[in-house]
Amino acid sequence: MHSVRFGTVTGIYIAAIDAATKKATVALGMTELLARRAGRIGVFRPVVRSGVPDNLVETLRARFKLDLGYADCTGVTYERVHADPDGSVAEIVDRYRKLAARCEAVVVVGTDYTGVGAPTEFEFNVQLAAHLGTPVMLVVSGRRRTPEDVAAVVGLAVEEIRREHAAALGCVITRVDPAGLAATTARLARAEPPVFVLPEVPRLAAPTMNDLMTACSGYLMIGDEQRLGREVGGLMVGAMSLPNILNRLTEGVTVIIPSDRAAALLPGLVAAHAAPTFPALSGVVMTGGMDLPEPVARLLDGMAVRLPVVITEEDTFETATRLSAVEGTFTPDAEGKIETALGLFADHGPGAGLLDRLRVTRTAVTPVMFEYDLLEAARAHRRHIVLPEGTEERILRAADILLRRGVADLTLLGEEEQIRARAAELGLDLATARMLSPHEPGIRHRFAEEYARLRAHKGVTYDLARDTVTDVSYFGTLMVHLGLADGMVSGAAHTTAHTIRPAFEIIRARPGAGVVSSVFFMCLPDRVLVYGDCAVNPEPTVEQLADIAIASAATAERFGVQPRVAMLSYSTGESGTGQEVERVRAATRLVRGRRPDLPVEGPIQYDAAVEPAVAQAKLPGSEVAGRATVFIVPDLNTGNNLYKAVQRSAGAVAVGPVLQGLRRPVNDLSRGATVQDIVNTVAITAIQAQGEQPP
Repeated sequence: MHSVRFGTVTGIYIAAIDAATKKATVALGMTELLARRAGRIGVFRPVVRSGVPDNLVETLRARFKLDLGYADCTGVTYERVHADPDGSVAEIVDRYRKLAARCEAVVVVGTDYTGVGAPTEFEFNVQLAAHLGTPVMLVVSGRRRTPEDVAAVVGLAVEEIRREHAAALGCVITRVDPAGLAATTARLARAEPPVFVLPEVPRLAAPTMNDLMTACSGYLMIGDEQRLGREVGGLMVGAMSLPNILNRLTEGVTVIIPSDRAAALLPGLVAAHAAPTFPALSGVVMTGGMDLPEPVARLLDGMAVRLPVVITEEDTFETATRLSAVEGTFTPDAEGKIETALGLFADHGPGAGLLDRLRVTRTAVTPVMFEYDLLEAARAHRRHIVLPEGTEERILRAADILLRRGVADLTLLGEEEQIRARAAELGLDLATARMLSPHEPGIRHRFAEEYARLRAHKGVTYDLARDTVTDVSYFGTLMVHLGLADGMVSGAAHTTAHTIRPAFEIIRARPGAGVVSSVFFMCLPDRVLVYGDCAVNPEPTVEQLADIAIASAATAERFGVQPRVAMLSYSTGESGTGQEVERVRAATRLVRGRRPDLPVEGPIQYDAAVEPAVAQAKLPGSEVAGRATVFIVPDLNTGNNLYKAVQRSAGAVAVGPVLQGLRRPVNDLSRGATVQDIVNTVAITAIQAQGEQPP
């Protein structure tokens, strides 16, 4: 059977053959996959429940920063389908087309097997896909099914799709027992459409505290609302005395206690959660709806409790029964679950080949595309990155995402007990990360000898070096220098100087690199630009400016930005004079002499570099003016102000500074860096490390 190829489409319809398939994993993965090529993504659920927002729609909107309202992303309610099947289908089609007209690609997620009034729910979804003109991505649960069972179900479903005049794009088998993964994959290897097999991952089925709170109709009494997104590792009914409960605590458990015993139990559970000698809890559920006695409430107020404590009116038996039946759902705050799902789909799901079947062509690079490409390129040849700030919360959250996505292997510096306790309190999974203390005697001695050798010409003795190398920035840099890590990322809690000074002393410039410099990747809504040097060299010479331009163009090209270099100044072309303009003009001549293949223009003003109309007036015929992608500033003052002005005025995401010219990669973070900034910078560092050694 020949492969089906589809024409230009704006949508993919994700349809499950039965309930409990975890099709949300496929929805997340397909949305991210499409975001790699299409500039504006939409999500659409044809049928939703009335009265409550659809969790999956809200999750997709939040995760992918979609600038679409909730109403834009939904069709009709289940009640509407039951009352008027034909009219509801017409309304769904109309609402979908309005959304599709605003987007380059739309992920449509079918119904949740609550009954929609059609002969079968799967048939209803396939008919809708045909009406919408979207190919179907079939989702089948492999749970408790043999490879032969799965093959039979897939065959019947594909026939149903064709019978309803829809097109089958592919099939994802979810929840397959890892022990049977190879057999199921082999059985369906030659299937058409192509089949992708995802193993069961218990964390995707685990509920979050938010799920439990919803299931028991409770509310957050005390604690950090952000912790409601933590996955629950188990349930325990606290029907014993406090010492007996403490002896039975396990990592991530939620303890159910009656509110009339909370005065005796809750302070002890909160204290145990905070103590490194006990497992970290995911939360406490109080039953019976009674308020805490005033002295106990005052005590807990003074403890700054972050552990979520939920209270419900239901009794203990009813609550325990309800909560034991809860399976996890995707919500915007379930960040760990979302990243686990995306990592699973990236490892086992369809890749760019599926987009080729759809003939989805790439548009201009958007921030989402740029971030996705970073993660995929880093995953392709994993490298080992050291993170010196091992107890900083943003670093730990970023490490959790990086490990779930398989972006890099990580070493966190600090005392292992403190790091693991902090991670457990935050509900993060750092089981595969390495923790290393800068005071570990054997490594400290080795590092002190090496640092003393490198800096002997500056009078550094072994004793002085032995103290210096316990500084996390020096320790991490020496790990990179000696090949114990491939790169380092720091600066979330330290200054730029504290991060990069050890790199200048120990790693030093790459042979042939005239100067160590930096770039920022400026992610605008429709493109990614490169600015250099905005962080390292205060007043570069003519030769240094040329070096920075050539290095920045190479960095841009390495990360998927076609380099067209603008050497910025306060005048354009031959119109201006003065020492600063001449410096830029001379640097431009050097760049052209050393890289005649590189499109470069200078001196040029910023407006002439980015605006085609201005470029036409000031430099007609230039291949760079109006289309520049790499901007080289004349000095640090200009560069720092430029990137911050663009960042604030245009709402751009600034990734960097990314250092270039070092023998091995070390990168700095802004002290205001977000978790996503850290994830991106680690991915960039890992990609740089791929170029320093063979894959």
